Amino acid sequence: MKIGIVCYPTFGGSGVVATELGKALAKAGHQIHFITYSQPTRLDFFNENLFYHEVDIRTYPLFEYPPYELALASKMVDVAKYEKLDILHVHYAIPHASAAYMAKQILLTENIHIPVVTTLHGTDITLVGKDASYEPVVTFSINASDGITAVSEDLKKDTYEHFKIIKDIAVIPNFIDLERFKKQKKEHFKKAICPDDEKLLVHTSNFRKVKRVDDVVKTFYKLRKEIPAKLLLVGDGPERNNIEALCRELGRCEDIRFLGKLEAVEEVLSVADLFIMPSEKESFGLAALEAMACEVPIISTNAGGLPELNINGKTGYLCQVGDVEDMTRKALHILDKDNLPKFKAAALARAKEFEVSKIMPLYENVYLNVLDSIKKIRA
Repeated sequence: MKIGIVCYPTFGGSGVVATELGKALAKAGHQIHFITYSQPTRLDFFNENLFYHEVDIRTYPLFEYPPYELALASKMVDVAKYEKLDILHVHYAIPHASAAYMAKQILLTENIHIPVVTTLHGTDITLVGKDASYEPVVTFSINASDGITAVSEDLKKDTYEHFKIIKDIAVIPNFIDLERFKKQKKEHFKKAICPDDEKLLVHTSNFRKVKRVDDVVKTFYKLRKEIPAKLLLVGDGPERNNIEALCRELGRCEDIRFLGKLEAVEEVLSVADLFIMPSEKESFGLAALEAMACEVPIISTNAGGLPELNINGKTGYLCQVGDVEDMTRKALHILDKDNLPKFKAAALARAKEFEVSKIMPLYENVYLNVLDSIKKIRA
């Protein structure tokens, strides 16, 4: 198949999933065309089936903001026509699903039928999508899609609760490339950070309020009173200054390192003993899955789709949002020398259930079903 993939080219989960899916599909023999405003972060071109088409966003004095949705729709039309795409797969509803609908209608005027699959990732539904300014367009665009997928049962439920969706939503979980995300021999790195064999905790996110990074620091502060430990914070975002101020206030700056955005996050995860994800809302928890693939157990909240990934008492523990005391107690239990090995083994075993080779065929089935439905309608 020739598949057009539309996504955000950033470090966010939707962009990562879209890019990794495209790479896996290309490896399986499909021709993949990425359509976005800059090259996706994780996209490489070590496969002859991968192509990238940049959306040209031009500014004019008339517009206060560049009309990205129109430019994107036009680029979709251009690529679909000249690359003879079979299907468009858009990740994140806003504004990709509505732009895809516009492109589809334009192509129909030239008797070109391009079905659209929309994958819902999280905040496009749970946060932005519920905004009254966007809700009618989001609802229409999802219903106008030929196929709809969501990354967790929880996100599917949220979508039906908050939008008048009349079509079926298939749940296809996020996935992991176990060739990349696996425990590496980085003992020298661990020794440099933890010279006295301290336990190493890690958190990765985009440092938005919903990620509750302050709870990571507070949990670490309490845990550090009980055992020697260090904390690595990976990522960046609007809350970083506040988190740095909290570290100074608690007097733990010497034990906490801010690493910023990292491309090779698996190298950090390879030396971690525990991953903390105290989010207020997570539709799936891709960062947690990446940690588990590197044999790192998880302390997470029981919010959103996290209970679908993190098995309480086995791969880690689930806690109530904001319950720093409980997170600390359970972190200490996991980090006990008699408990840590079994949690690490269970985390890896769970991650293997989400290996990309097991999940990719589910998307291929969606494509084939959508194409088959279109053929029946046209017949």
